[in-house]
Amino acid sequence: MDIISHATSWLTNNEGLVIEYVVNLAAALLILVIGFIAAGLIASSIERLMNKRKIDRTISSFTSSMIKYTFVAFILIAALSRLGVQTASFVAILGAAGLAVGLALQGSLSNFAAGVLIVGFRPFRAGDYVEVSGTAGTIQDVQILTTTLTTPDNKEVIVPNASIFSGHIINYSRHDKRRLDLVIGVSYKSDLAKTKAVLKAVLDQEPRLLSDEKVTIGVLELADSSVNFAVRPWVRTPDYWPVRFDLLEAIKTALDEAEIEIPFPQMDVHFDKSELQ
Repeated sequence: MDIISHATSWLTNNEGLVIEYVVNLAAALLILVIGFIAAGLIASSIERLMNKRKIDRTISSFTSSMIKYTFVAFILIAALSRLGVQTASFVAILGAAGLAVGLALQGSLSNFAAGVLIVGFRPFRAGDYVEVSGTAGTIQDVQILTTTLTTPDNKEVIVPNASIFSGHIINYSRHDKRRLDLVIGVSYKSDLAKTKAVLKAVLDQEPRLLSDEKVTIGVLELADSSVNFAVRPWVRTPDYWPVRFDLLEAIKTALDEAEIEIPFPQMDVHFDKSELQ
């Protein structure tokens, strides 16, 4: 009862201070709620505006994320200031803590730096099909620390930005045309001139090949069990896989019709009859 009476007496004597603290606490909470909502709305509005201006989606996504987190930092400082926390000291402490955390999270800082470089140098854009860090897929989004890809079999892969920028980046979508590199093997008994003519006839019947680009058809190598032809036409980048599939099927059919054998690996075993007796 003494504790309750003392508490009641303290509240009575410090009523103005309690009211001020409650008001400041309510104001701080209001700043946080309104600030977080406003930060999300501003960031999303900027991203939509950049998308309407047809700015690359990787840049708009990265920029909106940076703006959102910057607003969140200022909102937290404003809320603490409303509660009476000395923000100058807080910023100094936050800076020291940031240095310590930065040393502990060097990987995250390198991911952030790599994200800035990716957005700055733009080795790929949203929608490009790329191969990065041993993963191939379509770029969906570039965030502050990671990049999201979707694989052809519809799996989502999240790759750290640092591993992307520190390795090779193969962008299959950057140019509007690509070369098909096909290797067709035929038997050593086959007539090479006839084989070349059959391959050329198949390519001439494919309308999706680019007529203004040189087509290469020639003997690539004399392999162990076949003579390998290099067949290298050019296609538009979106047509790469459909044309590849159709050409392989058409070449197999044409070679069969021309009675040109497509060999497969095999082994001839010979027995010495004298050793078996």
